[in-house]
Amino acid sequence: MTESGKPILYSYFRSSCSWRVRIALALKGIDYETVPINLIKDGGQQFSKDFQALNPMKQVPALKIDGITIHQSLAIIEYLEETRPTPRLLPQDPKKRASVRMISDLIAGGIQPLQNLSVLKQVEEELQLTWAQNAIISGFNALEQILQSTAGTYCVGDEVTMADLCLVPQVANAERFKVDCTPYPTISSINKRLLVLEAFQVTHPCRQPDTPTELRA
Repeated sequence: MTESGKPILYSYFRSSCSWRVRIALALKGIDYETVPINLIKDGGQQFSKDFQALNPMKQVPALKIDGITIHQSLAIIEYLEETRPTPRLLPQDPKKRASVRMISDLIAGGIQPLQNLSVLKQVEEELQLTWAQNAIISGFNALEQILQSTAGTYCVGDEVTMADLCLVPQVANAERFKVDCTPYPTISSINKRLLVLEAFQVTHPCRQPDTPTELRA
């Protein structure tokens, strides 16, 4: 934490994992400072010795809070939920809570890593777009089916949960990789409803301290 006592979020404007955490911080009304880590500049600032000492996995986000440093977006969100439980991001009902974690894990473990920058670098450049699209489409085919049984206004029922914090950044990734979301009406409608909420707007990649001028909105 800073001298002012604020948590510090190490983030990259376009990182969907960082966006999840930014939304959680915003929803819970936690004031924090951002330290941008550019994943492309200088060969990737996440590979610097200083940042590697902070997070040996060399990934964003990382959050310094309460005297500790936490990596991995879902672990960060779960910690915030346990220490600052209002508003709830995990339902009290154990069945709904399991659904939230299932959807969150599906996105965070089964879709996003497969189209992440570190993986795409291992694929020939001319095949990267197709690779990313296939990874997202495969995941969205499953996600759409699941959401049809769990969704209300949002991913699980009518309250914003951790699952929604994972959904919106992943839909943004899909749009960036030119995936046609027409076959996914449930995903699309939930995403649309979430994007009008203030916490999702102020944390959007186009409104971050490190957002390039040409991408600002």
